[in-house]
Amino acid sequence: MLENQKVSEIIKSIQSKKISVKEVIEFYIGRIEKYNPKLNAIVLLKETEKILEEAKKKDNQIDKNKPLFGLPLAIKDLSDVVGFQTTYGFEGYKDYFPKKNSIFVDKLIENGAIIIGKTNTAELGIGGHTTNRLFGPTSNVYDLSKSAGGSSGGASSAVAAQLVPFADGTDQMGSCRNPAAFSNLYGYRPTPGVIASSRSDNQKNIPILTTPGFLSRTPDEMTIILDSVTGKNISDPYSFDLNNSFESFQLTDTEFKNIKIGWLSDMNGNYMFEDDILEICENKLKKLNEYRLKIDFLKPNINSDDLWDTWLTLRSKSIFMDIASMNIKDINKTTYQAIWEYNKGKTIKKNDIDTALEKRKKFINNINQIFKYYDFLALPSSQVFPFDKDLNYPEKINNFILDTYHKWIEVFILSSLLELPTITMPIGFNKNNMPIGIQIIGKKNDDLKVLAFAKKYEQIFNYSKIKPKLN
Repeated sequence: MLENQKVSEIIKSIQSKKISVKEVIEFYIGRIEKYNPKLNAIVLLKETEKILEEAKKKDNQIDKNKPLFGLPLAIKDLSDVVGFQTTYGFEGYKDYFPKKNSIFVDKLIENGAIIIGKTNTAELGIGGHTTNRLFGPTSNVYDLSKSAGGSSGGASSAVAAQLVPFADGTDQMGSCRNPAAFSNLYGYRPTPGVIASSRSDNQKNIPILTTPGFLSRTPDEMTIILDSVTGKNISDPYSFDLNNSFESFQLTDTEFKNIKIGWLSDMNGNYMFEDDILEICENKLKKLNEYRLKIDFLKPNINSDDLWDTWLTLRSKSIFMDIASMNIKDINKTTYQAIWEYNKGKTIKKNDIDTALEKRKKFINNINQIFKYYDFLALPSSQVFPFDKDLNYPEKINNFILDTYHKWIEVFILSSLLELPTITMPIGFNKNNMPIGIQIIGKKNDDLKVLAFAKKYEQIFNYSKIKPKLN
């Protein structure tokens, strides 16, 4: 059955004509029909008849040079696909049909993918929980009453339930990494520019905070889709070519054993976590230590309050400009989170940005000093376990009341602010069988090494073999 096959095996079967594209599509459509009503992962879906027509055309023109040939994909509802609405989960955009594809979507189609729909997102992409007033919340595959994380929660539940082979997301404040951790998946945020993206001229004075990313069941499957979308693109001046492919780049056993990881834990006691999260992470690091990797507990010379303030300044200004460009007539018709960011961003002046950029330079210098001694840094991939999906966001961690709507995802800002490639890797489950992950953070532009490390990790621990029990 396809359910137990790797994506690479399905691709080889299509190319050798052992199985038809139509049969592959029927498998995934069958799972969507069975499980998506409970999960609400895919919110816009092309008619089955039209999808099957595309599959039949593919069967008449098998192209072995297209690595995604015949695979069905659903795109996060923040990115543009011609023929589908881009709603952002917002009522005001429910009838917005873009006239061209997002850059990476064109690449997916060029490499043979069949776009079948759109995955759910947080409203306007703001917040770490996938819910909106247009489509409602996405459910966690391990407990339908819980959040799938976000804002790429539709993508995570779709991949974890095998409604699609892998999925895209966008990651600003952990939007690929958090839902991956909530779903026992791998979630990747690349160095900005590895995947070309459309850039807004009105944000040229602000660092790139958001980048497309992907979620998959294994790092090997992640490399298939990454190699299909990476590379320099004339439409994105920040995009660049890597010096190897993700699929080809490997760490030898000797290189793997010589890896040095700096464990940042709770950032000198400044990050809050629900009980058991740090313990689960540290137990997994001890297991890695048994493979002769060097794991050190670090106390970084980074002021977490300054890091947070710098992030708030740049993020809020960026979101303010994004919302302003959407010509939303009444900001008060958006979510609490969007209103919070808009109102904060509206007050931020040029000198505030300049101060934030100066602080950011110091953080970059500090982190580069640490990377002289370590290959990777590590942090948990979430500060809470999956929570009630009917909540807008967690208001407290343990008994500590949080002072903003997104303080519970503070753990993601180091990578995002400093443009560091980061992968969330699954590390286990708590006593309630809810999954958790750990972030492996690499040096800027060291994306190939980050994925190569994750490949070795999956070979050892095989977390992809653990699947949710869907009914």
